[in-house]
Amino acid sequence: MRLARLLTPDGPVSGRYEDGVIVADDGRYEVGRDGRLLPPCDPGALYCVGRNYAETLDQMEYERPEEPDFFIKPPASLLAHGEPIRYPEWTDELTYAGELVAVIDERCRDVEPADVPEIVRGYTIMNDMDALDQQGRTARKAFDGSGPLGPWIETDVDPTSLDISTTVGGEQRQDANTKLMLFGPHEIVSYLSKRFTFEPGDCIAFGSPANPGLVEPGERVEITYEGVGTLSNPIVEGE
Repeated sequence: MRLARLLTPDGPVSGRYEDGVIVADDGRYEVGRDGRLLPPCDPGALYCVGRNYAETLDQMEYERPEEPDFFIKPPASLLAHGEPIRYPEWTDELTYAGELVAVIDERCRDVEPADVPEIVRGYTIMNDMDALDQQGRTARKAFDGSGPLGPWIETDVDPTSLDISTTVGGEQRQDANTKLMLFGPHEIVSYLSKRFTFEPGDCIAFGSPANPGLVEPGERVEITYEGVGTLSNPIVEGE
């Protein structure tokens, strides 16, 4: 089942997504006619794991981490599927990363790996935008609009062996599978839950395979995870 959120003139609505329609408790809403998609959840934090694919370690000349290496994006980083990503005026090196994301379903802490499926609502997709020429991970990755998320949450998917494909301007840039992760989704969620109390809607992103190339205004980034969907956002000139 797919779960989505829509911004209507009367406010946000949530429900089951079916072929361009959101079925909510109070009726049916057509995406585009009745409103636009919002990020599919409202997280207090987005926990992002980096250096989680050997291919990325080789590309960026990183050492292999002994445990999950993570950082946090704030809610202000969120954009919805289809919204434009504004190219910040303070960087000349903007890139992308197509990442699978678990969405937490209930308040929890100290979760064992075997119990992770019980506390995850489902999976969605994030584009972890990165201004490579900035100093420090927060400056590079936690700015406004740096976390496009969506288009919906898929509740019925096994995250451990999904094909990944990312295109930029129609050119394929990423082609991998989640089984190549150094730390698996259940291991990562459990690891972070021993350090943070998760709230419903919080997100955990599992990292990205190597991402060759930068993005430029006028290009569109499309990230597809098998069984989940495709997150698509255009890059536009910054204000």
